[in-house]
Amino acid sequence: MPAIPITRSIAIDSDEISESFIRSTGAGGQHVNTTDSAVQLRFDVAHSPSLPDAVKRRLAILAGRRITAEGVLILRSEGSRSQLMNRQEVMARLVGLIREAAIVPKNRKATKPTRASKTRRMDSKAKRGTVKSLRRKPID
Repeated sequence: MPAIPITRSIAIDSDEISESFIRSTGAGGQHVNTTDSAVQLRFDVAHSPSLPDAVKRRLAILAGRRITAEGVLILRSEGSRSQLMNRQEVMARLVGLIREAAIVPKNRKATKPTRASKTRRMDSKAKRGTVKSLRRKPID
């Protein structure tokens, strides 16, 4: 099976993904009751050889409740009446989620406020205090 490209360095094998087709929920009449148009995609994140460990950790955090305790990501799509469109939509969501997890977050460097910003802050506080003091009733 062909590999699904995620980023320049990451591609997952399509054998790692399993799709099952189920009936959609909700209203829709006879069509919903007879066709298995909803798609449930399962991707074993914990045992995937295609993903680096750092991406697996970030993906588990991003997935939230959609990932099981065993590390299997479950995505579901039932928005369309077409099974093909639901398959494309759920695959696009998987690729997008992995792409987002592949981005390494930048470390924040702690900085101190500059002398000028401290001066501006103190000046604005003094000005505001002056405005408020002028609103008071004069003392006799």
